[in-house]
Amino acid sequence: MISVDDISNSNQIIAEDDFLDYALSHGFGDLHFKVDPATGMKAIIAIHNTKLGPALGGCRFIEYPNTFAAIQDAMRLARGMSFKAASVNLPLGGGKSVIIKPKGPFDRAQYMHQFGRFVNELNGRYITALDSGTELPDMDIIGEHTPYVASLSKYQGDPSPSTARGILRGIQAAVAFKLGKESLNGVHVAIQGLGHVGFLLAQHLHELGAELTVADISPLAVERAVTEFGAKAVSTDQIHKVPCDVFAPCALGAIINDITISQLQTPIIAGAANNQLAHTYHGKKLHDKGILFAVDYVINAGGLIFAASKYLHTSEEKINEQIDDIYTHLTEIFALSAKENLPTSEIADNLAKEKLS
Repeated sequence: MISVDDISNSNQIIAEDDFLDYALSHGFGDLHFKVDPATGMKAIIAIHNTKLGPALGGCRFIEYPNTFAAIQDAMRLARGMSFKAASVNLPLGGGKSVIIKPKGPFDRAQYMHQFGRFVNELNGRYITALDSGTELPDMDIIGEHTPYVASLSKYQGDPSPSTARGILRGIQAAVAFKLGKESLNGVHVAIQGLGHVGFLLAQHLHELGAELTVADISPLAVERAVTEFGAKAVSTDQIHKVPCDVFAPCALGAIINDITISQLQTPIIAGAANNQLAHTYHGKKLHDKGILFAVDYVINAGGLIFAASKYLHTSEEKINEQIDDIYTHLTEIFALSAKENLPTSEIADNLAKEKLS
């Protein structure tokens, strides 16, 4: 068993010969490995912290260049889930799992049967859910072997609306704190990425009178935003350079890096993407430039709130209340950041660590 604390550098590279030392110093309660000779399944479950409750986190089923890369991915994401749950006061810890997808032929259903047995062996310390590469039919098979599943066909529902609503509340909090505006009418938001969450966010912002600039790798998504919301379109390599009131990263992580920070022309960063800071020190760079950063794992916690509600049987009213509270959580972080003259990312980490220690 391993225990400690830090999420700060979510993209830190772990040397292959010291990942257990890394685990010791970065807060892992458990690392579990399972191989099944009959099917060839290889899986990892990383549990970061269970002080607040069982560890909930999705199961990834994607190809990796090697086993170590899969371990690192599970560890990095599990740590992030601990901080995300703590930041919005959910009675859950953080975990993540990976089933390594083989390059050759395999029996997908049998992989999921074996993984379900693996999850059940942990007796509820880890609750699995959808993530990259897994689908609801996979979760249903896993659910044949364990009750510790937060995503099942019978639950129905898409977490994207909950995530988008949480992002909206976070943008409202940031605009009120930084710009002194209680309304989003006329506020210019540049959205990077128009996937499920990004497009819904654009819709919400348009309904509230915001001006939109958008970019996405999908020309069809951009065309829809231009047609339906009157958005202005720019290329994906220019969106972060747009002069705006709010830059909303809703695509890949690490968008805040040594190159892009000098190109930003915004007082606020508030979006749905995970791991927006390429390195910990980029939080301080934003702070020193006077850019207010709505910490990613706080502002995008709506999806986790939705997933947790299915397992915890949370009422619709309570779900809405928890998502609305993202506004309050971020405002607290902003105020402490200003008072202590520390980056919002550092303040958020410290608050989460206090709850997890």
